[in-house]
Amino acid sequence: MYSSERLKGIDVFVCVADMGSFTAAAARMNLTSSAVSKGIARLEGRLQTRLFNRTTRRLSLTDAGTEFYRTCTGVLADLKEVESSLHLENTEPRGKVRIDLPASYGRLHVLPVILKCIEEYPLLIPHITFSDRFVDLVEADIDIVVRIGGSDVWPNVLGHHYLGKARNIFCASPTYLSKYGEPLNELDLEHHSCIVYGEGQGMVSPWYFSETKTGYTERRVMPARIAIGDGEGELVAAIAGHGIAQLPTWLVKHEIEKGTIVEVLPNLATDGLILNLVWLKSRQALPKVSVLLGALAAGLTLPSTN
Repeated sequence: MYSSERLKGIDVFVCVADMGSFTAAAARMNLTSSAVSKGIARLEGRLQTRLFNRTTRRLSLTDAGTEFYRTCTGVLADLKEVESSLHLENTEPRGKVRIDLPASYGRLHVLPVILKCIEEYPLLIPHITFSDRFVDLVEADIDIVVRIGGSDVWPNVLGHHYLGKARNIFCASPTYLSKYGEPLNELDLEHHSCIVYGEGQGMVSPWYFSETKTGYTERRVMPARIAIGDGEGELVAAIAGHGIAQLPTWLVKHEIEKGTIVEVLPNLATDGLILNLVWLKSRQALPKVSVLLGALAAGLTLPSTN
């Protein structure tokens, strides 16, 4: 283990070698000649090697001193480079940022925002993972996550920005509706092919229905024509004409704009899960983190009417 005294001794040694005398090195380092001389003596004693040839007229490195000088200057250069890099990282957006995103939402909506951001800040190096599971930012050492759902109460170590809440709508392809007709009410849905989310082990997620009379949301398990454990997979099946699906607006927005699927029973649409941008407070002041947080908040925040 290297103590601060050892590093100080190296600094003094290199300065003496560069200046060619104890007096000149002392002036540069704002030390006394005696302090410099004692520092070199301690270093030579610890190494049990003479580093300088001393005469009344000149001071020169021994062979061992020359080799040691090469090593020390390399170490000091590396330290200077690291310090410079750390300084730059704290003054401009650069360096690695670890980000975890929900799989479908992340690919469709978050990733384009990040890619646009690094076009403006090319020294940013995002390391992006996709998962739909809960991620502990502290334990996993992640700077930023986007979460769908979860609690409104956050630990003090985390900062968060509410992005909004999407809607869950019923949708199907024009081909399917032209063949089987459009449902007129929720009872009609039981006579249609339903594309539902499969949770594994034969379980399926219920559909949600907005109850206009009571203001509550009703959960109901529907008979499944197809059960798929992935939202994008459900969308693909709906576009292919295999039935009606209930999907979040953020997933189907572009397909509705293109006309490949259409919304049905809009009066039964319900509020979806909340979307949050979450980050480690201890890192939010770093330019590389703050610039991404700003871009994500601006690019992902949903209109209040959505």
